[in-house]
Amino acid sequence: MFTLDELRAAHEVVRAAVPPTPAHRWPLLEARLGTRVHVKHENHTPIGAFKLRGGIVYFDRLKREGRAGNGVISATRGNHGQSIALAGQLAGVPVTIVVPEGNSAEKNAAMRAFGAELVEHGADFDEAMPHAHALAQERGLEMVPSFHRDLVLGVSTYALELFEAVRDLDVLYAPIGLGSGICGCIMARDLLGLDVEIVGVQAQRAPAYALSFEAGELVTTDSSDTFADGLATRVPDAQALALIMKGASRIITVGEDAIAEAVLHYWRDTHNLAEGAGAAPLAAALSEKQRLDGKKVGLVLSGGNIDLALFARQVLGHERSTAGEPAAVVPA
Repeated sequence: MFTLDELRAAHEVVRAAVPPTPAHRWPLLEARLGTRVHVKHENHTPIGAFKLRGGIVYFDRLKREGRAGNGVISATRGNHGQSIALAGQLAGVPVTIVVPEGNSAEKNAAMRAFGAELVEHGADFDEAMPHAHALAQERGLEMVPSFHRDLVLGVSTYALELFEAVRDLDVLYAPIGLGSGICGCIMARDLLGLDVEIVGVQAQRAPAYALSFEAGELVTTDSSDTFADGLATRVPDAQALALIMKGASRIITVGEDAIAEAVLHYWRDTHNLAEGAGAAPLAAALSEKQRLDGKKVGLVLSGGNIDLALFARQVLGHERSTAGEPAAVVPA
């Protein structure tokens, strides 16, 4: 899809707006998993999520090609929209975002704060997207898809940072929404010539990629009813699926309680707030704890944008027996 030289050049473009995010080891988290763990903190970007990297690279090309025109439009549940809104603001390009009705109030507020015009339409992302295409035609706007070469190239820069900082990872758990993040990890790994197993993670209530991976062909679902809105996709992208099937070892699905417990673990063990999609890789790793013994594990904490009301209801609203203190600390 792109070369190592292109990836390094994209990283220079991204670094102008997004300083490299840390990859921390947290003793309590390592104790919980029983092995060495490196967390890539994409919750520390200016939008609190990894997707800004892709937006910056996308707008860099639009500006160089003189294609910004009347502005751009896209559809999102939140983090992609914040990426396009802030990247558009930095580039001086008007941005319109279509979100589903009932979307996260706090993510909507963040997109507006970055200067985007918001349009609410449809029950979920897969209904918002066609409306965005229709408005693009009606208003003469550039349609920014949720999966695109520039977006993958941009978000690959976080994987480049991680793999160059931690050369001896054995396995990396990455969440799958529409697929740009995990595809970026696969591309960066392959371009660097590393032998890192990459495991995709989805919600059990939004398993379209997992079902597609198992079937060997694109499978859609009728619903994506998960509180981890960054994972709430019913229709996989065909290009993303092809890359994932070629470069990932497997896809794990995790339940709502497991995701909520992982949010709590991140808070207790690292004092970082993770959104559902950001916590899902930790939930997956915990479900495979036995097979990780002695391995060096990477976790993509892809974002921390969770509404306070959702956090209180979904994460703090129930007693969870597995949220206690870990038993022992792993030696450095």
